Order: sequence, then C-alpha cells, then structure tokens
Amino acid sequence: MTAKRRGAQLVMLAFAVAIVMVAYANVGLGINGQVPAGMLAYGLGLGGLMLAAYFVLARFAPWADPLILPLVTLVNGIGLVMIYRIELSGQPGASAGNQLFWTAVGVVMFSATLIVLRDHRALQRMTYTAGFVGLALLILPLVPFLGREINGARIWVGIGGFSIQPGEFAKLALVVFFAGYLVAKRDVLALAGRRLLFIDLPRARDLGPVLITWGVSVGVLVFEKDLGTSLLLFGAFIAMLYIATQRTSWVLIGILLFVGGALAAGQVFDHVQNRFQVFLDPSDPALYDKIGGSFQLLQGLFAFGSGGILGTGLGQGHPREIPLSFSDFIFAATGEELGLTGLMALLMVYALIVERGLRTSIAARDPFSKLLAGGLSFILAWQVFIIVGGVTNLIPLTGLVTPFMSQGGSAVLANWILIALLVRMSDAARRPPPQAIQDEGLTQVFQR
Repeated sequence: MTAKRRGAQLVMLAFAVAIVMVAYANVGLGINGQVPAGMLAYGLGLGGLMLAAYFVLARFAPWADPLILPLVTLVNGIGLVMIYRIELSGQPGASAGNQLFWTAVGVVMFSATLIVLRDHRALQRMTYTAGFVGLALLILPLVPFLGREINGARIWVGIGGFSIQPGEFAKLALVVFFAGYLVAKRDVLALAGRRLLFIDLPRARDLGPVLITWGVSVGVLVFEKDLGTSLLLFGAFIAMLYIATQRTSWVLIGILLFVGGALAAGQVFDHVQNRFQVFLDPSDPALYDKIGGSFQLLQGLFAFGSGGILGTGLGQGHPREIPLSFSDFIFAATGEELGLTGLMALLMVYALIVERGLRTSIAARDPFSKLLAGGLSFILAWQVFIIVGGVTNLIPLTGLVTPFMSQGGSAVLANWILIALLVRMSDAARRPPPQAIQDEGLTQVFQR
C-alpha cells in the first residue's frame, strides 16, 4: 500500500514540475518568441530539489499524505516562474535565482525537520518555551540598532548585510504554544457563564488569555506597523480556541476585540488611519500620489482588470508598473497574465493544501495533534485570504506575502517548515497501529 502511494506521489511530483517548466517556456515565448536559454538548468534544479524532498519523505514519513508535496511544489514553481518573468520586465529587486536558492534552503529545512523531529508530540513538552520564543521573535525588530524599518513597517532584523523577518518564524512557535496551552486549559475555557440571547458567554475570569493575545496583536499593529502579522496571529488563536472549545462566543468576542482595537488605533496612529483611508477610497486623488497611498493598490486593480477572464498570457503583461510585484503584489501580477481562470486554479491548489492539513487534523489520534494541524492549516488559509483580500481591496492592505510565491527568504523557509510539520503529523495519523504478534503455542494453551 505504501509503495503504491509513493509511486503515485512521484508521478504527481513529476507532473507538477512539468507544469512549471511549460509555464517557464511560455514566458520566453511570450516575450521574444524563444524558449529561455536557462530552462534546462531551472528544470533540473527544481526537479532535483523536489526529488530530494521526495526521498527524504519516503524514508522518514512513508505514510504521509501523498498530495501535500506535489501541491506545494506546483505553487512554489509558479512563483519562481512569475518572479523570473518580473525580473525580465526590469523591475529592480526581482531575482528568480535568489528565490531558487531560498527554495533550496527551504527544502533543506523541510528535510531537516522530518529527520530530526521523529515524533511531533515532543513539541507539546515545549509549550511555554515555544511561547517565549515566539514573543521574543515578535519583539526582536523593536530592539534598537537591530530592527530595521522597510516600506513603513518595522518587521525586519538586520545583521550586517543579511536581514530576516522573525515574525514569519514567530507564527510557527506561537501556534505550537497555542496548541499546547489550549489542550491543557480547554475544559476550563469551555465552561459557560451567562447566556446572552442565543449565545453562552464565557466566564469573565477566563477572558485573560484572549485579552493578552489581543494586547500582543494590537502592540504588533501599533509599534511595528504590521497589520498583517497582527491579524494573522490573533485570528489563529481565536480559530484554535474555537476548535478546542466549540464555542461560537469566543469567535464573536475575538472579532469584536480586534475590530475595536483596530478602529481605536486608527484614530490615534496615522499609519493605521492611512491604511483605512486607502481601503475606503483608493481612487481619491489626494491619496494616489501620497507616500504610502493608493498608487500601488490601484495599479494592482488595473492589472486584474487588464487580465480579465483568461489573462494576457505569460510574458504579455506589465508587472513593472506594479510596485513590489515580485513580493507583496505577485498575486496581482499573476492575475494580469493568467487571468481570473488562472487565479482560481491557484486558489484551488491552496485550498487543497489546506484541506489535506485539516484532514490530518481530523485523523489525528491525540488532542495536541488535532489542534496543531488545525492551527497550521488555518494560518496558511488565513494568510492567503488576507493577502488576496488586501490586493483586491476586499480588506485593508496588510503587507503579508503570498505563501510560496512571493520573493523572500524568511517566508519561504517558515512555510516549508510548516509543511514539514503537517507532513510529520500526517504520517503519524495515517500510520497503521502495530499488530500484536501472537505465539501459536501460547494461544493453544489458553484455548485448552
């Protein structure tokens, strides 16, 4: 059974790499009518990386879900193609070679996680350590002479010429903390207090964890000017709290707290107020040319409109006209060249990755695994929703990047580790229980 599953996974992995190579060829054909000269090198590089990941997975997690790795390979590969296309357009900062390097490092981290972490339940013993590490990583950009402010947000840490975004790794540590904490406290948090209309409100004494998490998320929003990470972390905690207690009241309280905190911050802090103004009226001429105004958002919306249903075709769009189209707005650049049809296909791939993660959560045999798999799946889905909602002006723009597609080392590494954790839990959930070996002689004795 395992051999068949691994064979099917290898075929799907090859198919995913083939789709990426066809897209890569289309970029060159669309720009100058020729297949890119470096196509073979990129194909061998991506194929070799994913083959290495496949062998590690087959050796150390043979019962893992066979769909997760091919799906992630497809999204990561399409991201490489789009960054290569944007690099050819001449936009400063875009580099497909750098992204391929970080993908290679991400695969190494994926493999190392599977090799070192043989039993993910060991993370439960590190609950409060993970919480401390997560908070420390969130605070790190605020340290003088260490943190860096880029594009208005202080979410980077620079050491010499090297910089990382610690918040990407903080989300993983905090989800581990949330899972361990909620397993220990879920019975208390599930107790009902007074009933208001049709909702059983929690007891006032149990609001402490929610208020602390809310305070941390508002602090990230105010001091680091990072609406995306703030919304991501608080949303993840509320979602995992709902999974643990099955109480809708926690969701409603969480929504009210975050919306209230964001509105209050918008009245006090200019950078928060500016985000809301751009969201409410991006076509306002006063905002269009303003620093941090609506120019980037409107250029992305124009790209979606230009792409239409089927897109302009790879290599036929104008991604250079969109600021940061290789990172924050890669979804808009993709929408112009692949159209609504291509975007829906990409969103379906993301949905399948999340579905396999939630399926792992359902199949898990212990509460910690259920919460951890559910939380990791949720933050992946939540991040996709936040970035897609931001670039389409469904919600205020947050500055998060599209998982596996946007250029950037920190996000790529953190997301490959996230996938490794899901694969490890999937292997544990799908692995058949050991069968007891019966001694025929002893069996006959007991039968007599």
